[in-house]
Amino acid sequence: MIYYILNKLFYALLTLFGVVTVIFFLFNVLPGDPAQMMLGQNEDNEQLAIIKHKYGFDKPLNVQYGYYLNDLSPISVHSADSKDYTFLRDGKYNAVSLFQLGNTNVVLKPPYLRESFTKQGKKVSHVLAETLPNTFVLAVSAIVIAIILGVFLGIISALYKDTFIDKSIQFLSTIGMSVPSFFSAILFAWVFGYLLQEFTNLEMTGSLYELDDFGEAMHIQWKNLILPAIVLGIRPLAVVIQLMRNSLLEVFNQDYIRTARAKGLTEFQIIKKHAVKNALNPVVTAISGWFASMLAGAVFVEYVFGWNGLGKEIVNALNTLDLPIIMGSVLIIALLFIIINIFVDIVYAWLDPKVKLQ
Repeated sequence: MIYYILNKLFYALLTLFGVVTVIFFLFNVLPGDPAQMMLGQNEDNEQLAIIKHKYGFDKPLNVQYGYYLNDLSPISVHSADSKDYTFLRDGKYNAVSLFQLGNTNVVLKPPYLRESFTKQGKKVSHVLAETLPNTFVLAVSAIVIAIILGVFLGIISALYKDTFIDKSIQFLSTIGMSVPSFFSAILFAWVFGYLLQEFTNLEMTGSLYELDDFGEAMHIQWKNLILPAIVLGIRPLAVVIQLMRNSLLEVFNQDYIRTARAKGLTEFQIIKKHAVKNALNPVVTAISGWFASMLAGAVFVEYVFGWNGLGKEIVNALNTLDLPIIMGSVLIIALLFIIINIFVDIVYAWLDPKVKLQ
């Protein structure tokens, strides 16, 4: 197990290196001058030169790429020259010195994702720390809804195969997969947050934390989670229903299920002890992919409901070409996908002993 995890981590590092390389050169060939964007209408040649020197924009692209890798690396090298980009400035790096070679200092630090172009020098890590937890809460809520209802309805659909109940569930799940998320979000917000607001007491827009009526303190508004979580969970719910039904029907035809029935086990005991666990593999695969995508940013749902998560932040960054936030978000998304894939492989081994991690 340890060897497997270490092997996965090695390939994860290679994957992240590839992602870093691609996004750096992709976003640095886009038209536009980041220094001019940061200064806005207050730009002049002197300030422009200062900004370019501060952020290393005055260097060749390959040197900027080296700076970017050095910023992201936990073990990095820094110059003792205060005019150099890699100088250990206060507030820029939270570093612990390891050793010094001449004018070069080797340090241990968390990855530095740089500063936002449009948020007055706010660190990207701080922006992500404010938005990612909101997206995580939304994604977990949506995926829990999808798993609980999806597995239950999938079992019911399989038990009542080809009946009215089965066909009704299949019809609803097909609609759920077909309707785009942005349309579902607009529809739910309009119906439950506007037309039926008197009965639901739900708002069309709102995030997890909101200012109180006096504008003095932030409070959690759990009711704002209901509509976006339901909308975000509709499509994975439909997929889980279909996969659970088909997988369970396949399991019901296995020899060990017939043996369990011959031993006199009730249908409930067979489903609980044998069928469900062995039918969950394709469901776990689908859920892991959906969960990773949700953490990557439920862009349309967050934007429609005004949910201050990673997806909404990415949209705003794209509109303003805030490259550090876009690049930092893509890196976090890639890391989340890798972590979830490793976790899913371990879950496979627990669900099915025949699965060999090596």
